[in-house]
Amino acid sequence: MNDHDGTPQEAARTPRTYRGKRFFTLIMSALPTGTITFLFTDIEGSTRLWEEHPNTMREALARHDALLRGIIETRRGHIFKTMGDAFDAAFEDAIAAVAAAAAIQQAVQAEVWTVPGGLKVRAALHTGTADARGGDYFGQTLNRAARLLAAGHGEQILLSEATRGLVEQSLPDRTTLRDLGQHRLRDLARAEHIFQLLVAGLRAEFPPLRSLDVLPNNLPRQLTSFVGRAKELTEVKSRIAETSLLTLTGSGGAGKTRLALQAAADLVESFTDGVWLVELTPLSDPALVTQTVAMTLGVREEQRPLIQTLLDHLKPKSLLLVLDNCEHVLSGSAGLVQTLLQACPQLRVLATSQEALGIAGEVAYRVPSLSMPDPDRLPPLDRLTEFESIRLFVDRAAANRPGFALTPVNAAAVAQVCARLDGIPLAIELAAARVKVLSVEEIAAKLDDRFRLLTGGSRTAPPRHQTLRAALDWSYDLLADEERMLLRRLSVFAGGWTLAAAEAVCAGDGCEPSAVFDILIRLVDRSLVIVENLDGRGTWYRLLETVRLYARANLVAAGEDETVRQRHRDWYLQFAENAEPELQGPALESWLARLEAEHDNIRAALDWCKTTEPNPEYGLRLAGAVWHFWEVRGYLTEGREWLESALTKGAGMLSSARVKALNGAGILALVQGDFPRAVALGEESLNLSRTLGDKRGIASCLNILGLDACRLEKYDRAAQFGEESLALSREAGDRWGEAGARLTLGLVARGQGDYARASALLEDSVKQFQQLGDKWGSTITLNNFGLVLREMGDYQRAQTVLEETLALFRELGDRWGIAFSLANLGIVAWDRQEDTRAAAFFEESLPLRKELRDRRGISTSLTGLAVVALRLGQAERAGVLFGAAEALREALAVPPPPFIRDRYDHTVAEVREKLGDAFPAAWQRGRAMTLDQAVEYALTRAPSVA
Repeated sequence: MNDHDGTPQEAARTPRTYRGKRFFTLIMSALPTGTITFLFTDIEGSTRLWEEHPNTMREALARHDALLRGIIETRRGHIFKTMGDAFDAAFEDAIAAVAAAAAIQQAVQAEVWTVPGGLKVRAALHTGTADARGGDYFGQTLNRAARLLAAGHGEQILLSEATRGLVEQSLPDRTTLRDLGQHRLRDLARAEHIFQLLVAGLRAEFPPLRSLDVLPNNLPRQLTSFVGRAKELTEVKSRIAETSLLTLTGSGGAGKTRLALQAAADLVESFTDGVWLVELTPLSDPALVTQTVAMTLGVREEQRPLIQTLLDHLKPKSLLLVLDNCEHVLSGSAGLVQTLLQACPQLRVLATSQEALGIAGEVAYRVPSLSMPDPDRLPPLDRLTEFESIRLFVDRAAANRPGFALTPVNAAAVAQVCARLDGIPLAIELAAARVKVLSVEEIAAKLDDRFRLLTGGSRTAPPRHQTLRAALDWSYDLLADEERMLLRRLSVFAGGWTLAAAEAVCAGDGCEPSAVFDILIRLVDRSLVIVENLDGRGTWYRLLETVRLYARANLVAAGEDETVRQRHRDWYLQFAENAEPELQGPALESWLARLEAEHDNIRAALDWCKTTEPNPEYGLRLAGAVWHFWEVRGYLTEGREWLESALTKGAGMLSSARVKALNGAGILALVQGDFPRAVALGEESLNLSRTLGDKRGIASCLNILGLDACRLEKYDRAAQFGEESLALSREAGDRWGEAGARLTLGLVARGQGDYARASALLEDSVKQFQQLGDKWGSTITLNNFGLVLREMGDYQRAQTVLEETLALFRELGDRWGIAFSLANLGIVAWDRQEDTRAAAFFEESLPLRKELRDRRGISTSLTGLAVVALRLGQAERAGVLFGAAEALREALAVPPPPFIRDRYDHTVAEVREKLGDAFPAAWQRGRAMTLDQAVEYALTRAPSVA
């Protein structure tokens, strides 16, 4: 419902928004594209009518909807959205849209309404282009149409210049146009030349349009479009309706001013005495705030205190005062606002500041960054513009280089720029200005030096908005010395930090640990530090990356970088070593979550160990402490790179830290199917453990070598390693070692076809891991037990066990385990001739295995999809998939997967027979595919089975 009775509460309810919450959508057929004429309608005064006549309004609205729907659809219009009493329709033909608007007014005004006074519909038409997506439209054209409608009155039809130009020579019979002149609409952009459609026999005279030219205000025209912020705009207007003082807070360049101006423009009709902007940026003395407000409102000094004259002026007025950029004159702003609000009951204040004013009754609203896509998981091109930061970049880039558009070629770079600039509007606008001389890819590549790059702001903008560095200098210069010191030191954290970490890393050399919290809270208040709650795991603090890079440069300039980064390394080394034993116990899941949250900090500490720290022991200890986290969470390639780097730097070291790193690197290599490297690392670790005389270490190395041998199907050798590991673990009292050795021996028995022994060993291992509280160990073992059940022909029980392990792996976030369980469920489903389920399981496993670069696992999933395709009669697809899997296995020097091994040659021969002369081409096509191409073929060309 739209109403225009003038209260902030009603205005907060009324905006049309075209991004964010979706409303009920009607789709008749494919929506028009290209140049479209939009017809928007609503009922004037509907809120009041509903409150006073709810029963008759219900009946009247149903009749209203039927009339409009019939008229619009008869004239080939597409109703794509309804909101309460508002209709949004799209027309390919502008003349048809105008005819529909005229017919609507004729029908509504001819109807006999039971509602006192009848229904007064207003209509607006505007023509332009828009993005069609998901049965809806998006873009500036729709926003302009909505602003045009907001300027009109009930029973009035308004046309924009764009629509007038298309219809003027072919108007419907008995209609003419009246030129209403130029008007500033509430989007604060360029004035719109507005025309009124006159329909013979209908009302022609109306009050002045509700535009910014008529309503009292001093809001400046904006030279660029307002992009995004639909959700924030709605929330801000709603909160102004509920509080006397709303302060928009956020870091420099966050878009506080632009949001405040747009909210004020939307609310201008809600305040009888207008909306007035007071720009405080030029002030240097807080005492001048009162005088500046008075001058803006036209209040002159008299023979008494100016504040008294100002109060007398404002007491009877219904007025919205917008105080922009209060942070540097905070005391003067806070004192004045408190005085005004205590004496002026109809006054509302909307302030912008990097810090809240801090007075009673204030509501602070933090302006967030613009929405951004994940550069590593981009949606399709046509959905990228759903993200506000992308739309802003494209809009501003097109203004700087006409013809610029988002394309498949530049989309990834645009997303990277927006994400790396934290969705900060000012930074994105400055980056977009560089498209005049650089490609988007070049801009993205230069963002490590963003403060040198982003300097091309408007010469007419305030100095602090002309460069990215100037915006941050403004904020930094407002800080006290101790605040600057802490901000600099916080820059060593990557991704964020806890209070305990900040106290440990940032204290010292002029900053006491007990003072860190108070200073940190002041930085939060100043919008430089963001505070979040991590789902009950405590409070988390972080810097936007742009702020972090700025603070890091100041840390280096202050000569503190090396000292603070060493403290950072020491803290996270201790954290990782505390986490290590917990990853094998009942607290596994909580510690996985903590390590995930701190992963960027661990990376930063590892990078310091790799590039700067001369002692290789630090890197070995840190990487060796977290390798199991990497294994469980699927950071296999990254984990191997860190471990191999630490091992290279610490080559020749004789320490338990090196043994641990060797074991971790060996396990991750094994999981990825790099068997030669896994064996080499395991043997080196075993030799070093023997040299050190570490029984537990020796037992662990033997077990890893046993697992290597199992994957290579060298079961006699694996049995030898497993038995020796079990004996040493017992001697050392290592119950985890015993459980792990039983798992290895169970795999040996399974590989040798002794399923009864395998079942017993694996069940014992599961029980022992469960007694130790090791959820991951018990789950991985249980999964292998499910395979034994499958090989024993107990498919139902195997499925039950594997479904349980899949759920457990999902709880742990173990991507390798999830993929392993999915593929195993696919095998069982294939055994049971449930081809639909089998294909779904294999397909779901493939993207995970591709991410993990688990080449042997990919080969198994491809083979699974091949046998399903064969059974479905898709012989060519089966041939391609068999060929791709065969090439991958040959590179790994491994045989076909066990589930099909006994029938492999027969199955391939069956494909050859079905394809005949076409078999070699299909087979070679698969063999020639890269790993990524094979996965893409398996997923995009997957059969539709039902």
